[in-house]
Amino acid sequence: MKRAWGPWLRGLLLGLLLSCGAYAAVPSPASAPAPAQPAAAAASKPVAALNASAAKRRAWADLNSYKFGPGDVIDIYVYGEPELTRTKIQLSESGTIAFPFGNIDAVGLTPGQLEIAIENGFKQGYLVNPKVSVVIDQYRPFFIYGEVKKPGAYPFQPGLNVRKAVTLAGGFTERADQDKIYIVRDADPKNIAHKINLSGQVFPGDTLTVEESFF
Repeated sequence: MKRAWGPWLRGLLLGLLLSCGAYAAVPSPASAPAPAQPAAAAASKPVAALNASAAKRRAWADLNSYKFGPGDVIDIYVYGEPELTRTKIQLSESGTIAFPFGNIDAVGLTPGQLEIAIENGFKQGYLVNPKVSVVIDQYRPFFIYGEVKKPGAYPFQPGLNVRKAVTLAGGFTERADQDKIYIVRDADPKNIAHKINLSGQVFPGDTLTVEESFF
């Protein structure tokens, strides 16, 4: 009796092919793709000084109109000329800063005006196309006197108002009249005291006085 080898053999071969295909579809650990690696950080970084410059210039919205005064500490960066860069310059009463081309009086100038003055000085036979950035490293202090627990001078902070200034000075005393607070603006040549409320802004060099209550 003859067996029907044809159909049986075809079925066996088909089963073997299918099993081989299924096995091939499963990747072996050796052939599995490696997990994606995070992108490497950029090899070149911007000059740290210039990054600091941009950050500090954004720290206070009124910086463009801010005028330097004695006690301000500034940094001066000259692009591409690290040997001419100077940091931690504390302005004196005269505000004079010495450069190879001569002296510049910084007091009363805005950061932009000082940058232009320095650039113009370097153009006098020193640099072809100087680019200068002036940054306030530390603002001159403000002063608070009268009925606060710790009167004196305090470092200015961008966004400072009277309420925050009083907090820095330890708060009001029991005798303080919170409705009688006066401020003398550092920018006022006449030094006139004006009444100010707790939400009023305080700027570098300003002087606050908290009056005593008589009731």
